[in-house]
Amino acid sequence: MTTPSQSGVLPAETVEALQRALAAEHAAIWVYGLVTAFLPGAQTAAMEQGRLAHTKRRDATAKQLTGAGATPKSSEAAYVTPQPVTNQSSAQAALAVAESDAGAAWRSVLEFTADSAVRGTAVAALTDCAVRATKWRKAGGQTPSAVPLPGQPQ
Repeated sequence: MTTPSQSGVLPAETVEALQRALAAEHAAIWVYGLVTAFLPGAQTAAMEQGRLAHTKRRDATAKQLTGAGATPKSSEAAYVTPQPVTNQSSAQAALAVAESDAGAAWRSVLEFTADSAVRGTAVAALTDCAVRATKWRKAGGQTPSAVPLPGQPQ
């Protein structure tokens, strides 16, 4: 993630969008922790890569918000999944939703900033989330596995 504009100042609407993206990163990390017990060992590497990617993005976003003079929002104690996670299929579905939600939050950042560094970060995050969401949908047998225009409300 790159730093904010040279002055470090971002408009309030950009800060709010980054806070929503940070909240989505917190939630994604939580979901990755939740599903660990339900996925087979063959998916451990993919799960760890996803968790690590969100952790790095969360930390970089918090740093960017601090640099812009904002206090980063903290994570919640727990989050609600769209359906109970009780098996491998529901775990994969929860991961796909977490990735889609994070992608939507980063797409929203694009709508609320003209800062080129922030836009670059948002595009990279949206792309990463879309790729991981597609992989989790495919692993879970969901169709379609790839959605048109990732980050759009479903």
